[in-house]
Amino acid sequence: MIALSLAEIATVVGGQTHDIPDPSVQVTGPVVRDSREVEPGSLFVAFVGERVDGHDYASAVVEAGAAAVLAARPVGVPAIVVDDVQAALGALARHVVERLGATLVALTGSVGKTSCKDLLAQVLRSKAPTVFTPGSLNNEIGLPLTALSATDETRFLVLEMGARGIGHIRYLTGLTPPKIGLVLNVGTAHIGEFGGREQIAVAKGELVESLPADGTAVLNADDPLVRAMASRTKARVLLFGEDADADVRAENVRLTDSGQPAFTLHTPTGCSDVTLRLYGEHHVSNALAAAAVAHELGMSAEEIARALSDAGTLSRWRMEVTERPDGVTVVNDAYNANPESMRAALRALVAMGRGRRTWAVLGHMAELGDEGLAEHDAVGRLAVRLNVSKLVAVGGREASWLQLGAYNEGSWGEESVHVSDAQAAIDLLRSELRPGDVVLVKASRSVGLERVATALLDGSASSEGQVAGR
Repeated sequence: MIALSLAEIATVVGGQTHDIPDPSVQVTGPVVRDSREVEPGSLFVAFVGERVDGHDYASAVVEAGAAAVLAARPVGVPAIVVDDVQAALGALARHVVERLGATLVALTGSVGKTSCKDLLAQVLRSKAPTVFTPGSLNNEIGLPLTALSATDETRFLVLEMGARGIGHIRYLTGLTPPKIGLVLNVGTAHIGEFGGREQIAVAKGELVESLPADGTAVLNADDPLVRAMASRTKARVLLFGEDADADVRAENVRLTDSGQPAFTLHTPTGCSDVTLRLYGEHHVSNALAAAAVAHELGMSAEEIARALSDAGTLSRWRMEVTERPDGVTVVNDAYNANPESMRAALRALVAMGRGRRTWAVLGHMAELGDEGLAEHDAVGRLAVRLNVSKLVAVGGREASWLQLGAYNEGSWGEESVHVSDAQAAIDLLRSELRPGDVVLVKASRSVGLERVATALLDGSASSEGQVAGR
């Protein structure tokens, strides 16, 4: 964080100092909520969770070097006490980003936010110091913590914004007002909570509504609900996609023999060829979105193409590809799942598995509400239509819908199987995998299917495969 004294912080957040001998002491380290991440000069934020109360760690973090604790009550060590810790954290983030000389870029979408954010961050940091959301810390706590990690040297601040309801993104943009807002797509993730894609579009569009008149809304020309958001912003609109009238577009899209996308990138200032290190054609849209933002920030088509082609996977369990010494390829995409990402992952599996036996180990897609049965059934049917060699549906009722969809689509019989849990899937795969097989593992985070991928690798992964996957 940029250096601020404890007295300044107390003023910004409307708090009272307690047990602070010298209010001029500066916070020079990171702002953290995990006591294990404390460094000398840190500010520790004491949240009260379901199982852990951060206030209980106050003495330990100060002993470890924290300058003070941001707390809801006095804790017997240097502390800034506020009525609402979360609101105070947000106010501090707003103060810091207003003092930064950085350009703030925010992005949202139903599918691919984290993959796109990782691509964009790697492209921008090839140009100048860039701070970006780690993993998927895109909520009212993770976002301000990320913003507070920026320093005076930061030139680009890239923030992923998630939403589980109307007003969430509006709140986040109030904490960290963006100059550039990127909307990737409107899909069915969390549709059970929102009530429909139109309501999801309302929520995602709050990002472009927040932009200033001298800002830029970067919108997906291939998604009608996103494209329509142009009418909801006073900012300039820049379109990306494969549509012919997109400002930043892809032509000659194809997959390499290993399933990695290649295309010709066209921007208003030129064109250049790109071959991604990521797997699956769905990453073309993510790459174009990143390219559009990079173009807006002054990068040439050649600079963007080179950075995209060099970029890898930064976040865990997202199309993480590892090859075992026996030639079995494990694709760990177990961080999360929704119908759109399931379809994209299955198509990527088939592209990677040309001439090889393919396995789709799939589980529950959460938060689909009344659409759950139909969506799980459709994914099972798609696996058959794509000629996936074998479907392993893992879990309870929703997994049975996956398996039933596959069976009804193609009367697969032994080619689709329903197992009760991750361990049953592990046992099945260990007994039936053959050298050269490709295995996709994917489900919503709550299912914990990363255990399957971990067990299949079990310390046997080749270093070459690990590098290629990351």
